[in-house]
Amino acid sequence: MPDADKYGDQGSNTLGHIALTIKNWHIPNLISLGLGKLISFPGSNTARFPVGAYGKMASSSPGKDTTSGHWELAGLVLQEPFPLYPQGFPNEVISLFEEGIGRKVLGNIPASGTEIIQDLGEEHLKTGFPIVYTSADSVFQIAAHEKIVPPETLYQWCLFARTKVLTGKHAVGRVIARPFSGELGSFKRTAGRRDFSLLPPGPTLLDRLSGSGYQVFAVGKVKDIFADRGITRHFPASGNAEIINVLRQGLRENFQGLMWATLVDFDMLYGHRNDVDGFAAAMEDFDQFLGEAMQLLKADDLLVISADHGCDPSFPGTDHTREYVPLLLYNPHIIPANLGIRKSFADMGATVCELMGCPPTLSGKSFAETLFEERV
Repeated sequence: MPDADKYGDQGSNTLGHIALTIKNWHIPNLISLGLGKLISFPGSNTARFPVGAYGKMASSSPGKDTTSGHWELAGLVLQEPFPLYPQGFPNEVISLFEEGIGRKVLGNIPASGTEIIQDLGEEHLKTGFPIVYTSADSVFQIAAHEKIVPPETLYQWCLFARTKVLTGKHAVGRVIARPFSGELGSFKRTAGRRDFSLLPPGPTLLDRLSGSGYQVFAVGKVKDIFADRGITRHFPASGNAEIINVLRQGLRENFQGLMWATLVDFDMLYGHRNDVDGFAAAMEDFDQFLGEAMQLLKADDLLVISADHGCDPSFPGTDHTREYVPLLLYNPHIIPANLGIRKSFADMGATVCELMGCPPTLSGKSFAETLFEERV
């Protein structure tokens, strides 16, 4: 985005850099929806006339984190960024947390989650002290070995941090439980991660839909990102394969409403770990599912594909990147329109609200008329 330099991300381009690096990148379904009109690489022009509507969206919220990105997609734009702690958390935060859990903490530094458990795991096993760390995102992460701190205890500590410590000026976007297992030298994070987000400060797309009598299905961590608000049913899932399987099942269900899933492996396993090959392969796996999903769509279904931020695996560092996000939409009767550059992620939420006849979201400009207007 034009302001990427303010975030240290000038020159980042998640999909563009992958396309330049990977030879024979095979994502024909995404290209057919219009992705090839947003980035250029060998084979990207195979769909000269896309079957979907396509464009890209700018973030009008400050930051590049998961929470603000999801909230903006749902029509809620933040005016102030979440607090960041590039030097670690101040003593007033750490001392209050330590007092609440009855033990000291290790770390309190910005770090890679996979690296810090290797660096401090041995001391954690000896002392029982949890590992606290942050990142370029507004997060307070707590890692503990499942044999030392049972996950339920870890969740209670996170809830204490969320409700009693990280409030007011220290109200970070998320408190994240990071349980891990394994032996010294081979620790691995488990699927027991849980995110404790702030309550959205206003109504979101999810609230609008559920308040209008629609079902709102949240897959995986989407429930945590919206603090379980506006959600009528939760489908637990971790990892792209599980999440895609839930989506596959959902497409076969007869329900009226929204199913929202976030494919977490793209940043968790590949973007944050600078794994370009892994990212590209995961895109191919998703593209294969996408072909199946497009066939399963009913006449009044709408498929929307986007992102909450960039996470360029080829860019220096391991953090999210401030980028435009792709916007791809498909319905058997959609007009294959170029939606251009949208000023806000919130345009997506505003469009879904209008299409479903709900009260409008707080922010965003709908492009619903572009999708299904009568052909001239």
